[in-house]
Amino acid sequence: MKEKYINSYKFLLFFSLLTLAALTHSCSKTPIREHKVDPPDTTHITSYANGIFVVNEGNYNWGNASVTFIDNKSNALIQDIFKKSNDRSLGDVAESMKIADNLGYLVVNNSNRIEVVSLSDFKSVTTITGLNSPRYLEIVDSTKAYVTNLQKDISIIDLHTNTVSGTIKTNGWTENLIKYDKYMLVTSIGTFSDPSSKRRAQIFVIDTQLDAIVDSIQTGKEPIGIVIDKKQKVWVLCSGGYDNYEAPSLIRINPELRLVEKIFTFSNPAEVPSRLCINPTADTLYFLKNGVCQMPVAAAVLPVQPMIASEGRLLYGLAVHPATGHIYVSDAKDYVQNGTVYQYNTSGSLLKQYTAGRIPGSFCFTRNSSK
Repeated sequence: MKEKYINSYKFLLFFSLLTLAALTHSCSKTPIREHKVDPPDTTHITSYANGIFVVNEGNYNWGNASVTFIDNKSNALIQDIFKKSNDRSLGDVAESMKIADNLGYLVVNNSNRIEVVSLSDFKSVTTITGLNSPRYLEIVDSTKAYVTNLQKDISIIDLHTNTVSGTIKTNGWTENLIKYDKYMLVTSIGTFSDPSSKRRAQIFVIDTQLDAIVDSIQTGKEPIGIVIDKKQKVWVLCSGGYDNYEAPSLIRINPELRLVEKIFTFSNPAEVPSRLCINPTADTLYFLKNGVCQMPVAAAVLPVQPMIASEGRLLYGLAVHPATGHIYVSDAKDYVQNGTVYQYNTSGSLLKQYTAGRIPGSFCFTRNSSK
């Protein structure tokens, strides 16, 4: 698979469509047998409150999702910390992680659940069920959070009881989300089973006091990433559709007027960007496309060349440290080997690299995780 097709939602979509068609993994009548190779575990620690979590998706339907921890103080690398702490596997396809207070919320997509863990020891506090292929969680306030789902609705989570307290009905797949004032802005891709031509791509504007959609903003096909810059402008990265229906685009939205102010169109529809991020000062965007691309929010054009070249690697996950601005990018290799995480400084120079688990897709940083 070429790099242009690499991003988590397409990976999930590809295997979901195979499942719907009643085919086995890799279209073979002979099941794939996993040859498990544990990545190195450099030491053991007793607390996970200060460091960086690498969320490893694992293979679809294999139930081998995991979390790798990089300890800030000792630089220790700890593998599969959920299983170490709970004596059971995390589940099938770990999509993302969010921290609220001293708890970590691990969104496990194909297992239809969220594992809630204590950051002190990563032991399970509870498991949230009643979800519809959950994707991402975002905190609304101290009492609740929203979770996007692949189908049907957005789930409302009561953070006191860690249960689903309600839902916000949608017309299909919702993906990334970000809080703006009293609103939550949610990317909506459209009906999961429809071709791109029939999907209505938009940003839902949710009033968090009413838990209701009050407006929407049309975007390019398949809006997958969303961030807010230092001037409170909203940036949305659109893939153009899993079937390359239209050219990918990066759009800037005025959230007060709820209008698209600017559209940057990528020249090659087949080179799909993904994993939109922003730096700590909120003046520079990052995303994956033939490597790691860097773009100031004041730029007049899209970057021509990546600041960090892919160099034959299958770059898959991307994050920017919220304090240091360091760039973390993962190599999923062939989706079967253990992946690698690379840490770069703001100039694009390699600082460190770490072995992670199977298909490292996302990152989560504790409050004191500066490295």
